Amino acid sequence: MTAVCATKNIELIKSLGASRVIDYTRSDFTKDDQRYDFVFDAVGKISFFKCKQLLQSGGVYVSSDLGYMAQNLILPLVTAVVKPLLGNKKSIFPTPTDVRGSMLLIKKLIEQEKFKAMIDRKYPLEQIIEAYKYVEKGHKTGNVVITVGP
Repeated sequence: MTAVCATKNIELIKSLGASRVIDYTRSDFTKDDQRYDFVFDAVGKISFFKCKQLLQSGGVYVSSDLGYMAQNLILPLVTAVVKPLLGNKKSIFPTPTDVRGSMLLIKKLIEQEKFKAMIDRKYPLEQIIEAYKYVEKGHKTGNVVITVGP
């Protein structure tokens, strides 16, 4: 598995199982020579069109974000129709189809210690504005948690 991150997170990403890491602060990963079956933009900062050349024929791009002007909602429809023009590459939107099954899988992985939640920071509910400002800067590593109660 190849992962993309900033210099400060390379060792963390390797510890999570990446066999190859590209430091986006030092090189443009969209110009990588390697081709992939799947590109997953877990942060929502790059578009299908910038990643398209990274995909093999039949490759799939998915993003956790709606994208510029909500394009990631529309692209699955467009790419399904014009796949031949795109080298048989397509975009999909991660629509949950089996929420209960997904939750059971995550529970099982947590119990087997194969799933590790990446928590960057925790804020009490009273500091939600500060938490939002931190997230808005775009430099968090993992998730920011809002705690409710004692």
